[in-house]
Amino acid sequence: MRIVVMGQAPFGAKVLEALTDRGDNVIAVYVPADKPGGKDDPLKASAVQRGIPVYQPESYKTSDAFEQFKSLNPDLLVMAFVTDIIPEKFFDVPPMGAICYHPSILPRHRGASAINWAVIMGDAETGLTVFRPDGGIDTGPILLQKRVPIQPEDTTGSLYFDKLFPMGVDALLESVDMIKQGKAAGTVQDEAGATYEPPCDDKVAAVDWSRPARQIYDLIRGCDPQPGAYATIRGEKVRLYGAKFRDEPVAQAPGTIVTVEDQGLDVAADGGVIRITKVRTASGKGGAGEFAKSAGLTPGERL
Repeated sequence: MRIVVMGQAPFGAKVLEALTDRGDNVIAVYVPADKPGGKDDPLKASAVQRGIPVYQPESYKTSDAFEQFKSLNPDLLVMAFVTDIIPEKFFDVPPMGAICYHPSILPRHRGASAINWAVIMGDAETGLTVFRPDGGIDTGPILLQKRVPIQPEDTTGSLYFDKLFPMGVDALLESVDMIKQGKAAGTVQDEAGATYEPPCDDKVAAVDWSRPARQIYDLIRGCDPQPGAYATIRGEKVRLYGAKFRDEPVAQAPGTIVTVEDQGLDVAADGGVIRITKVRTASGKGGAGEFAKSAGLTPGERL
């Protein structure tokens, strides 16, 4: 089987390495175009190290990019963390089609920030889907899914790196095996359960202290590590990380600093207390307690 891997970042590199290490025939790799002055993408670096041709079209909409892909005569396209928009006609070229990894239980949480939104929305579980792309945004028949619980202190980072990253590599390999065995018919997604959320960026990352404490806690966890939920302290944007939640009565108004300790900064919310253990400001990252003390923050101040 002649496989083309399309993707980027450490996840794409790990998928390539896993396929080639077990003897699969990867004939080419597609990665995004290089950024001026930037380092090679990990997937590109891994392909070069293995002597696998690398292609980096500026756009997949050009006839040159499509004809180049066709000339490779691939049997299967494996998409491992693809953020470019790939025209549907690419998926029709390989006789065995294409498969794509997505870090959610599709059709829930379609879009670029699926893990973030699963945490922000307070989901009890998340997971991954390997599906047959069809030109829509995370649409197409499902080959397989894996589920994991979202623990009370999980963040987007812990879910991805500790669970969905390694599970995703294994799931893509399992999907390739299913295709080899002729067991990859796929199941149509149920549009009744479909959700699509926007990218998780600063448009959604601002903390609204009037909201229930649990929702604020979930927002901070869901934006950790990127983009970082933020509050304004003395006119400065401060991003909040390493949140912990205590479900206890609190007398202070939401957004009020309750305590400042070496271990962190406690803030009152509607329905509990949220401890922030790390922050990031324009000047860098550090412990929240150290930041608060250096800034002279005291109990009673408002965020």
